[in-house]
Amino acid sequence: MIGAMDLAGEAARLREAAEAKPLKLPVNRRVDDRHRSLTEDGLAVWYTIEVSPHSRIYDVLFERSDRMPSDQEIQPWLEALLDGRRAEESPSLPDSFARRFAAFERDPSREAPLA
Repeated sequence: MIGAMDLAGEAARLREAAEAKPLKLPVNRRVDDRHRSLTEDGLAVWYTIEVSPHSRIYDVLFERSDRMPSDQEIQPWLEALLDGRRAEESPSLPDSFARRFAAFERDPSREAPLA
C-alpha cells in the first residue's frame, strides 16, 4: 500500500511495468499484479498498455470495495499515468465500484488505406 506522498513514484512504477509488458491485441486480458497499485485508503489502480500494429491504448482502471472512486482521488493518478494524454471514461455497470479510462494513440501512416 502507498501513501499520498508516493503517488508520482508509484505512477512511474506502473508506467514502467506497462511499457515493459504491454498487452498485444487481440488479447485475452491476463494482467499481473505488477500493473496494480493499492493505496492506504483502499483505492486499487490498474494501468496497462495494449498495442497493435497501428495503435496503443492506455487503460486505467480504478476500483474500490466500498464505493465508486471520486474525481478528486482519480484525477492526480490520471495526470501522472497518462502524461498529458486525453482519456475518455467508459460507461460503468450499474452499482459498480469501478471506473475505467482509456486514451488512444494511433499511427495513421501504418494503417491500410480505405478502399
